[in-house]
Amino acid sequence: MISTLHIKNVGIIDDLSIDLNEGLNILTGETGAGKTLIIDSLQIISGGRFSKEMIRKGEDFSYVEISMYLPDEDESNIVVSREIYSNGRNTCKINGRLVSVNELRKFMIDKIDIHGQNENQSLLETSMHIKYLDGIANNKIYNIKEEYSKLYSRYIELKQEINKNFGDDKEKQRELDLLKYQKDEIEEARLKINEEEELEEIRCKIINSEKISNNLNEASLQINESAIDSISLAVRALEKIEGIDSKYSTSLNSLKSIYYDIQELSRDIENYKEDTYFDEEERNRVEERLDMIYKLKRKYGNSIEEILKYNKELTERMDKIVNSEEYVNKLKAELEEIKIKMNKLAKEIQQIRVEYAQILSDKINKELQDLEMKNAIFSVNIDKEEKFTANGLDKVEFMISTNIGEDKKALSKIASGGEMSRIMLAIKNVLADVDKVSTMIFDEIDTGISGIAANSVSEKLKLIAKKHQVLCVTHLANIAAKGDYNYYISKDIEENRTKTNVKKLSEEETIKEIARIASGKINDITLEHARNLRKIA
Repeated sequence: MISTLHIKNVGIIDDLSIDLNEGLNILTGETGAGKTLIIDSLQIISGGRFSKEMIRKGEDFSYVEISMYLPDEDESNIVVSREIYSNGRNTCKINGRLVSVNELRKFMIDKIDIHGQNENQSLLETSMHIKYLDGIANNKIYNIKEEYSKLYSRYIELKQEINKNFGDDKEKQRELDLLKYQKDEIEEARLKINEEEELEEIRCKIINSEKISNNLNEASLQINESAIDSISLAVRALEKIEGIDSKYSTSLNSLKSIYYDIQELSRDIENYKEDTYFDEEERNRVEERLDMIYKLKRKYGNSIEEILKYNKELTERMDKIVNSEEYVNKLKAELEEIKIKMNKLAKEIQQIRVEYAQILSDKINKELQDLEMKNAIFSVNIDKEEKFTANGLDKVEFMISTNIGEDKKALSKIASGGEMSRIMLAIKNVLADVDKVSTMIFDEIDTGISGIAANSVSEKLKLIAKKHQVLCVTHLANIAAKGDYNYYISKDIEENRTKTNVKKLSEEETIKEIARIASGKINDITLEHARNLRKIA
């Protein structure tokens, strides 16, 4: 759900923040106060189009930011922002990470659904219709789809592998020649694990050989001419008094141990000195070997381990090409077996979809009747795809006819904004359990309705709001009375400029607003009527 909406420099909106809540959030207010601009801002943050004319006069950018709480996501608290400049530049961010407008749109498509006079989100995406239908048939279709999905993954792998191994003799020979060249180059190098590290160590010694030699000589000189002779004299001195007190004997033993350790250390240093000499031939051998390893790494992997692994893959690839006909035939045989299984499962899936398409259509048509769209007929169209897809062999599309005698059309072809909003409300109400969109927005869904239809719309909104956060811009008292939270949008003039303000209403203020919407007047009679509407709600 959206917890906070922040809008800056959009139309007459100067700098506006709205804290929203779970349930049904109702937005009412004066005509032209900025209610539609709030919906437009939500469309902008969802990756929608933006016209530079929407930037507030005198400013060079518009900014929209929302904070969302999404408990099912890896990060439950999400901040999304979009800043648009008058030169057309966009800056979109998701939790501080820069994204493109297209990435923003993909991220937001299952977070916010906007249904209004001009915009609709996921329900107009034909690709989503099959997901909604399968969601309704979930328990019956799930296991079959899982089995089909595993086969489909293998089906794609096999097709790719066959395409890779299919070609004429010239193509195969060209590839074999290239693979053989690469394999020979690697094998002639006779690489060994950890060889590069060992050569780097030797190279470091070669580069620093003079420095190493000088300091080893200095260390040997100091030990042999100073330390050993001095400690030897100290040992002889303590030997003369060791019988007087046991502590002298203990110190003597410790000193002798040190003497022997230093002698051992002196021999080690002498041995090190022998390792510091490198002739020019040795230097060249190490450099050439390292250059060769670097060259192979640039071509075949980031390490010797990766190069040797690649060499093994070359062998496997060459074997496949040499035996390609036999190999491809084996793949094709497996592919045919999988296609038979997939076709069988796809038919089972289709039968279930046809069954639930009728169930879904009946439910939505009943909702449309409640919404006073008595001539509207909704149906789910299922066509057969020409080839296997991740969803089987079906193409699902929601269709509707809103008037008697008219052909059914795709949802996106419905012209009337008011009709579209009510159709979407009907569909959303039926799909409430399977629809994963967290926030649904209905802009002026009450256009062209009153009376029984208005009551029905308000009931549907209330039901959807039990499972989703709902924002609704309305001009009808029946709908406003259902709000869990009511907001009043107004415009004021400050310093000769018009700006939009928003206020979350208290219960008493909500009743006054319902009275105002119902009759345009606030008096005892309209207030009593508003209280009755609120009580019923």
